[in-house]
Amino acid sequence: MSHPPATAAIPSGDRPHPPVRVGLVGAGPWARTMHARMLAAGPETTLTGVWARRPEAAAEVAGAYGARTASSFEELLDGCEAVAFAVPPAVQAPLAVRAAKAGKALLLEKPLGADLDAARTVADAVAEHGVVSQLVLTKRYHPATRAFLAEAAGREFTGARSCYLHGAFLGGEFATSWRLEHGALLDLGPHLLDLLDSAVAPIVSVRGTGDPRRWIELTCEHENGAVSQASLSGSVKLPAARTRVELFGAGDELVYDTAGIDHEECWPVLRREFAGAVRTGTGTGIDAARGLRLQQLLDQARPEGF
Repeated sequence: MSHPPATAAIPSGDRPHPPVRVGLVGAGPWARTMHARMLAAGPETTLTGVWARRPEAAAEVAGAYGARTASSFEELLDGCEAVAFAVPPAVQAPLAVRAAKAGKALLLEKPLGADLDAARTVADAVAEHGVVSQLVLTKRYHPATRAFLAEAAGREFTGARSCYLHGAFLGGEFATSWRLEHGALLDLGPHLLDLLDSAVAPIVSVRGTGDPRRWIELTCEHENGAVSQASLSGSVKLPAARTRVELFGAGDELVYDTAGIDHEECWPVLRREFAGAVRTGTGTGIDAARGLRLQQLLDQARPEGF
């Protein structure tokens, strides 16, 4: 009598997790081009439903990936275990609080809210209800960014300069009303502040000058005495978006430049790490608490009158 070959048991910690069922809030350009496509691609996640204030737009996004269209936010929550947000910050904050109260993991856009108080309500709800959260700071999920931050770790820098510039606010589908109202500070600022705060040393103060809707300049003072500059604009004509960070000290300069990187490399990392955080209950540190920290810096940097 023959027997099937013996197979070693797979340790429970090594077994693949079932895909995380994610509902998407929003059906605008960022929801279509990034969130829905990334979540539906799997295998770590599956897009279960889409809800937006415009049902026809939600149906279009959902239909492209075989997801259902939720008729209400509550219906979306009932059919998922995690919620991804691709909506303006003023819309995201109150809905994220409701999702956290429902025990759902959160994939959040930056900034967390339209202002510091709103951001704090999100971070407080995440902490109170013990849900996993992750922030879509896209550049943080690229291998080139991680290599830059790893090389910066342990080095002493005395100064830095940086920029994030593009022309998306001049026209096109990403010239949305909230971006045109609040400008580059809220939209682009989180990226540079996060990189400078992580690579140089924690930022202890920041001030901004200029008009966030045209060009704003940030001056940051760091815990180690270093000073950094950040130039932000979404209203300048360039051949391509430009993100560059230059760090200076007694040693060789260290430069991070996104000109040659493929941003498509970010999405599988983001998806994998979010799903892993949901399944293990252990976040990555790029979370709502980090979002609140960045929003506190944005609040300091806001020029008078804005």
